[in-house]
Amino acid sequence: MADGGSSVSQTIDGGDSHDIQSLLSSSERDFLVRNNGDQVKIDSLKGKKIGLYFSASWCGPCRRFTPTLVEVYNELSPTSDFEVIFVSRDKDDTSFNEYFSKMPWLAIPFSDSETRDHLNALFKVRGIPNLVLLDDNGKVSSDGGVRLIKEYGTEGYPFTTEKIKELKEREEIAKREQSLKSVLVTHSRDYVVSSDGKKVPVAELEGKTVGLYFSASSYKASTDFTPKLVEVYEKLKDKGENFEIVLISLDEDEESFKKDIGSMPWLALPCKDKSCQKLVRYFELSTLPTVVIIGPDGKTLHSNVAETIEEHGIEAFPFTPEKFVELAAIEKAREEAQTLESVLVSRDQDFVIAKDGTQIPVSDLVGKNILLYFSAHWCPPCRAFLPKLIEAYHKIKAKDEAFEVVLSLVTRTNLHSMISFQACHGWRFPLVMQGRHP
Repeated sequence: MADGGSSVSQTIDGGDSHDIQSLLSSSERDFLVRNNGDQVKIDSLKGKKIGLYFSASWCGPCRRFTPTLVEVYNELSPTSDFEVIFVSRDKDDTSFNEYFSKMPWLAIPFSDSETRDHLNALFKVRGIPNLVLLDDNGKVSSDGGVRLIKEYGTEGYPFTTEKIKELKEREEIAKREQSLKSVLVTHSRDYVVSSDGKKVPVAELEGKTVGLYFSASSYKASTDFTPKLVEVYEKLKDKGENFEIVLISLDEDEESFKKDIGSMPWLALPCKDKSCQKLVRYFELSTLPTVVIIGPDGKTLHSNVAETIEEHGIEAFPFTPEKFVELAAIEKAREEAQTLESVLVSRDQDFVIAKDGTQIPVSDLVGKNILLYFSAHWCPPCRAFLPKLIEAYHKIKAKDEAFEVVLSLVTRTNLHSMISFQACHGWRFPLVMQGRHP
């Protein structure tokens, strides 16, 4: 099973110390191998920090993570006693050799399936990629190495509880003292890039309201949302508002990044910039798309205004707490002024359709107790719920003629808007809304 990470993604203490020699050797083998065929004695690893990398060529998340691990390994190798050992989950020798050829570290020989199986069982590996980290005494310091490498990179070395705690404390301090530069600038980069590749100093964005747009072209909700964000961005620019957006792309290949940024009028962090994953952790990202708003003073105004932009457009600017209070008041007034016609009538369509196709004027439903039922034929919970609703409909209808259900079908094309609507109210499919309309 491939799950994109360790089954336990946390730094742990305790546990037995493992003797590296007995852990990695067999009765017939006292060496590991490199991808060029060279043999390396296991006893040469004593005193080193070890990463046991459980991975396989057939696993998509593994193939995506391996280049990240290679980069971290190559950066650490010249100055640290860190070694990675590939424990293959490949199904044949050819696949193993092809995948291993991209790795600069050591491996358990593919022929030694007994040791590989033993390591999988010993460390309870239930999903790959999985990176088990051992300290220089052979004790497990973390079985969540994949997460630690993704989130902290070389900065997290030696990946101990103490080191991760130190980094988290630093982040808390950084949040309290946050500025736009502390969010976007690194020791090697003080700029963002435009869609034509030009470098724009982060200093030029200071004093502006800045939206950090976390997005991925592989995620449909992001691609559906981008046109709306473009519309809002361009309208605000036309009005002369001091507003900018910086794309934080979570795409894993340069081609997707270039395609994305080429269709966007704003700025971006460079493709695969290490800050992208760091900012995901820093802002505790939980969904895509996400638009984090940084105020003119460099402080975070809002953790995600994507849904607000969908619903209110430019009226949500400048995304301050005061503006959200204003929007809530407008929404409350709208709800209080709601009528059945305001909900169901759209332009020249002032009717609903009966089962036989007859057009029923919405005005005929005024004064009745109406259930608005949002459903979709491709939604299993909806199909399971429908018979119960039909049964209830007939029972209620027999007692109350002033009762009706109006079905609103959710299609694939309007799903994102419906999900945003649900998320805003905490509802799930199937969705039933009730109201009596005067």
